[in-house]
Amino acid sequence: MRNVGIPLKPPERTCSDSLCPFHGSLPVRGILQTGKVASVEAKNIVVVEKELTRYSTKFNRYYRLRKKVHAKLPQCITVEVGDNVTLGECRPLSKTVSFVVLENRGSK
Repeated sequence: MRNVGIPLKPPERTCSDSLCPFHGSLPVRGILQTGKVASVEAKNIVVVEKELTRYSTKFNRYYRLRKKVHAKLPQCITVEVGDNVTLGECRPLSKTVSFVVLENRGSK
């Protein structure tokens, strides 16, 4: 098992995926994000929804935003819709995928 460089609990399962940060050769760099899984219907890709709050100076109040991020799901990590996950930035894997799932933090 490879050291990713981030203090996370490594997955128990092993995989033969070359784009896995733990068992393959995909480097993780840049920012870390957390969010809730919105969809797992695509093969090896999940859609993670992040909820943000912003302040509007015009109306003097906060408002909520939702952003969706596509992320690569390694074979050694299992997630379901509604789980909280940790994402790590990696090189661009496709047109919309630049993150990889590092940890399943469970559901809330």
